[in-house]
Amino acid sequence: MTPRLAPKAKEITIGELAERSGVAPSALRFYESEGLVTSRRTAGNQRRYRRDTLRRVAFIRTSQQLGMPLAAIREVLSLLPEDRTPNRADWARISACWREDLDTRIRTLQRLRDNLTDCIGCGCLSLSKCALSNTWDALGARGPGPRRLVEQQIPCTTGSCGSATEKQEEGVS
Repeated sequence: MTPRLAPKAKEITIGELAERSGVAPSALRFYESEGLVTSRRTAGNQRRYRRDTLRRVAFIRTSQQLGMPLAAIREVLSLLPEDRTPNRADWARISACWREDLDTRIRTLQRLRDNLTDCIGCGCLSLSKCALSNTWDALGARGPGPRRLVEQQIPCTTGSCGSATEKQEEGVS
């Protein structure tokens, strides 16, 4: 059972924050060094975090699980007020910053899921014929990364693993 924080505690130790958030103290120190969270130091040089740091840490963890880079997380966290606990409107404002990016990621992941299912299901599994194949890096001219999976095109939807035109572009007969 996760320990509860004292109801009136305005500050918590790194150990309490780690235990309550499920994030290792080393990760919390890293978040602090990256400017994602802040603490004050006691006379004995111990870290003390504001209680609302729990929400920031939860936001950081969730954002990382969504694949957001730390620079983007830092950018939106800088929009939160430092002088008070962020309220619902503050969180809504920063979440709106990512709506378009998250929608794009969702569409990309859906295409990846759908394309892999179709391609694996088509049965060819041939690198010389499959639409996911990129013989002689022919797709390099279209940009970096897995072009067929990130572009709007959907390979293998007919079960033939790509059109004849695509095969000619890649030098596959």
